[in-house]
Amino acid sequence: MVSAGPASAEPPPSAWAPLRVATYRNLWVAMLVANIGTWMQTVGAQWLLIDERNASTLVSLVQTASSLPILLLALPAGALADTLDRRRLLIAVQFFIVGVGLALTLLTLTGRMPPALLLTLTFAFGVGQALTLPAWAAIIPDLVPRNLLQPASGLGSISVNVARSVGPAIAGVLIALTGVPLVFALNTLAFLFFAVTLIRWRAGTSRSVEVPERFTAALRAGGRYVRHSPIVQRLLFRALLFLIPGSALWALLPLIANQRLGLGAGGYGVLLAALGAGAVVGGVVLPWVRSRLPPNVFLLLAGLTYGPAMLVVALVPIEAVVLVALVPAGLAWVTVLANLNAEMQLFLPGWVRARGLAVYQVVFAGGQALGALAWGIVADTAGLIVAHVAAGLLMILGALTVRVWPLPDLRAVEQDPATHWPDLELAHEPDPSVGPVIVILTYTVREERRAEFVAAMEEVRAARQRTGASRWGLFREGESGDLFVEVYELPSWDEHLRQHGGRLTKADQAAELRAWRHAEGTPQVSHLLPAEANP
Repeated sequence: MVSAGPASAEPPPSAWAPLRVATYRNLWVAMLVANIGTWMQTVGAQWLLIDERNASTLVSLVQTASSLPILLLALPAGALADTLDRRRLLIAVQFFIVGVGLALTLLTLTGRMPPALLLTLTFAFGVGQALTLPAWAAIIPDLVPRNLLQPASGLGSISVNVARSVGPAIAGVLIALTGVPLVFALNTLAFLFFAVTLIRWRAGTSRSVEVPERFTAALRAGGRYVRHSPIVQRLLFRALLFLIPGSALWALLPLIANQRLGLGAGGYGVLLAALGAGAVVGGVVLPWVRSRLPPNVFLLLAGLTYGPAMLVVALVPIEAVVLVALVPAGLAWVTVLANLNAEMQLFLPGWVRARGLAVYQVVFAGGQALGALAWGIVADTAGLIVAHVAAGLLMILGALTVRVWPLPDLRAVEQDPATHWPDLELAHEPDPSVGPVIVILTYTVREERRAEFVAAMEEVRAARQRTGASRWGLFREGESGDLFVEVYELPSWDEHLRQHGGRLTKADQAAELRAWRHAEGTPQVSHLLPAEANP
């Protein structure tokens, strides 16, 4: 892995350029409304618990309950989004969320909302979010041109963080004037609006492939791709290093407002507005930052901004000072996470995009959910100040590790599909479900090229396993020192057909060509099928 080099001299597109695409604009506005409703509901749920015993843990559990379903369900949701029609899936899920919102509203209105039931319904709401996010993230590259994908990711972060600014502020005012039930009702209407907008969107097919994979096979393929992609793993690792300490600020802010600063619901909304305003600025300046700073540099700067801001929030019980510190913290939050999200969207091939983004969302939600719970327990046992100071120092330490574990340079990685393998010529056409299937390639490699060939085949191994192989090996024939045999196994013939038909990328093709340059001629290929599969 190498650090990104100097940025391109080409002027970056405007942060608002994707909104010129009408379909994207309509859906973005609908998602913004839904995000505002989500944050209104979060504030309402947290405020219902603020006077309960063990309030620090219960308030933190609101975020855990809403995020945990993403941790548990995002990968299955990604598999569904890669195999089903994404638009129809999104519509069905929004109506499920509307049903949960109605239950929250009516039970709170009638005074039948104990903490356990509130957390249960918050969890159910999170289930809807878990099913929504992979499908939504996967359709964005189909809505905007590739050169607008990074500003589109920034706009996604702007949507979330405008919601963090506006939603809590609205919720604070409504709670003070009318109580929590109206907040839950407006959240329900927000998701109904998103569902109606999706119904009005007349899209073509929004599957990743014309012939969908079976669900279990798609689930395994998504996990296999991530396991054998060092680039994806590094992006996820950097996200986790930022999210675990960073979650403390979001999870414990209502307690900072109430216990440290003596503020009510409206004051808490103002604090979230400051944090969200910084995040909105971060989304706007993200294209400019990406064009002028290597990603590892602003990853370092963001950590060294967010960590000290947490220390200020912990140690200075003055509302104006805390408000000033929250603005750059919000900016740092969005520049890191929106950039990592954009890198994932740019890197992941279309056939596995929703599943790969689902894994990113597992890390995002898991880092926040587990981090929120951990920091809530620390705050209950050692105090708010200790929790924030520990999280701030951990954030600074994580930022300093960028020299050891830098972000990869993805500018030269070509992830467009490559159908460079020759057409299959078999004596009979197997059923797609037949398996396992073994593919054998035989290479002739002279002595002076053997070391280079074996080293280059490591990239080929990773490509085979990302795209379908469950096992892989490279062997040297004992009777002839010049013959090398590559053997890999796939679960089914369908998996191999998908390798031929779109899973391989130009980067995979380049890896094969680098290895084959050390061999003489082209490899001899044969396919072994189960004996009972033959006619």
